[in-house]
Amino acid sequence: MAIKSSYELAMEKLAAKLPPTGRKLTRHQKARLAKLESIYTAKIAEEELTLKPKIAAARAKGDAEAAQKLEETLRAQIQKLRSKLETEKDVVRQSK
Repeated sequence: MAIKSSYELAMEKLAAKLPPTGRKLTRHQKARLAKLESIYTAKIAEEELTLKPKIAAARAKGDAEAAQKLEETLRAQIQKLRSKLETEKDVVRQSK
């Protein structure tokens, strides 16, 4: 058995995350994926609309520390929502 390169290992991990080749998504799955994408895009926009004005206000006051904390909160919320989206999309892809 030969030692695998990091490229080969990365490609194996990627292949494991992707849906099996040759398996096509049904019309229902495609519609559900599109709906999930729409829902989470709206949730991310909502977070941005809530926090960006607060960030701008903190900067206007000269409170860089508060602005940075709010930016970190925004990034964390967006990452959390994107992670939930991917989890839900994986469930849809795995369903029949």
